[in-house]
Amino acid sequence: MEAHKKGEETKSKEWLWWLFVLVLAGVVASASVLTLLSYFKHMTKTKPSGVPHRPGPVVAQYAKALEIAMQFFDVQKSGKLVDNRIWWRGDSGLQDGIDQNLDLSKGMYDAGDLVKFGFPLAFTATILSWAILEYGDQMEAVKQLGFAQDSLKWITDYLVNAHPSPNVLYIQVGDPELDHKCWQRPEAMTEKRPTLQINTSFPGTEVAAETAAAMASASLVFKKLNSSYSSMLLMHAQQLFTFADTYRGSYSLSIPQVQEYYNSTGYGDELLWAAAWLYHATGDHSYLDYATEINRQEFASWGSASWFSWDDKHAGTQVLLSRISYFGAKGISVGENIALQMYRKTAEVVMCGLLPDSPPATSSRTQNGLIWVINWHCLQHSMASAFLAVLYGDYMLTSQTEILYCDGQSYTPEDLRKFAMSQVDYVLGQNPMEMSYLVGYGNNYPQQVHHRGSSIPVDAKTGCKDGFEWLYSPKPNPNLAIGALVGGPFLNETYVDYRNNSMLSEPSTYNNALLVALLSGLVSSSSVVQSFS
Repeated sequence: MEAHKKGEETKSKEWLWWLFVLVLAGVVASASVLTLLSYFKHMTKTKPSGVPHRPGPVVAQYAKALEIAMQFFDVQKSGKLVDNRIWWRGDSGLQDGIDQNLDLSKGMYDAGDLVKFGFPLAFTATILSWAILEYGDQMEAVKQLGFAQDSLKWITDYLVNAHPSPNVLYIQVGDPELDHKCWQRPEAMTEKRPTLQINTSFPGTEVAAETAAAMASASLVFKKLNSSYSSMLLMHAQQLFTFADTYRGSYSLSIPQVQEYYNSTGYGDELLWAAAWLYHATGDHSYLDYATEINRQEFASWGSASWFSWDDKHAGTQVLLSRISYFGAKGISVGENIALQMYRKTAEVVMCGLLPDSPPATSSRTQNGLIWVINWHCLQHSMASAFLAVLYGDYMLTSQTEILYCDGQSYTPEDLRKFAMSQVDYVLGQNPMEMSYLVGYGNNYPQQVHHRGSSIPVDAKTGCKDGFEWLYSPKPNPNLAIGALVGGPFLNETYVDYRNNSMLSEPSTYNNALLVALLSGLVSSSSVVQSFS
């Protein structure tokens, strides 16, 4: 790093400048002088040698879990299926988008229902892209990279078709109210499938920006595989970002009916997230300036820890921009870019909160150490936190940064990796219930998953209403929703295997993306690439 190249006088000036900026910004409360001293100490500490460059030995249990988890994307696919790996799934949603003369047949169903929600679906694509970009070599080592790329393209094909003009984006297929009044297999749907769009009159900044992030990150994945497709994705990403930023407004306000299912708490984080991905995809410094100069004060939330999820991208953005701080970039003086260092510093605040024995450790966890924030889909936050932790640890490892300081205590990349392993090990069976929350993994996993296609026999002749007999059936699901990560346990670490308790037993596509990303980082040890391009 550039800090190593400067003399003691320059270091002293940088320290004073940092202190001045922090006082001016009002974030001294989150970064004490002791922490700052420790921070600069570890920034300039002699770094160890010997960083792995190729995947190390494969961890068999994580390889098996990754193979299983990857299949849930096939369970969720809409459209005319190609190379179908799930015997009980067939073509569905072939008329989606016909009311707008669009082909919206692809994409994936959100969870146990049959609606395509664009906001979490785009997040699924972004996380899949991020996992492939960081850990594609490890996916390849266990023969899962091709499946990940295929699943990603199934979503981005849909997103491309959902963006027919620069300022129009279709964000939903299916009416949740109608859908939830039926219990049917996707192949036998009878309810109407209306579409929902955002535009200049009814903006949806967070959805447009998240879709831009998905397109930009995916353009990097396909850059060498299919350059024309990659270029098309990047064009859509840039148009969507311009649309999102020019016509600012929350889709939760423009279209109030979305509030019941995927209500947004704000769009500033998505704008920064999209800008960060567009910078990585293009190298255009205007996107980096957007996040580090133009909008940092309004949206960056420096010094504050947050939970990474489909709704809040702050922590993800902080880790993603830390890449530049660790590895540098053409035309950027990292040591003099205060904003980049503040993103990295805030990422460290997040990491310190996750480490269970650090002074600022979060109390949002179960007695046995599972990160636990909310009742619904509680495993989302544990998987998201663990993914960011293993990734940040690998940034440290690859850059040969030895120490992370948390209120005067020192931690290593291995500590972050151990935390990440503790979260996934809990999911795979090391928990008080002694069960796996990943369907198909191990000998004891949920049998009554809240999932329409999984719960109804293939040969059942049911309509909209009479299909509910299968929701209330006491029997195990007849079709295995292989790879489904269910919502997860209560705070007291109990789990009731009951199909009609969707809070615990319903899987979701975006949670699976986070699990796949996490497992890809843990399946073996390796350095990450220093540049996506």
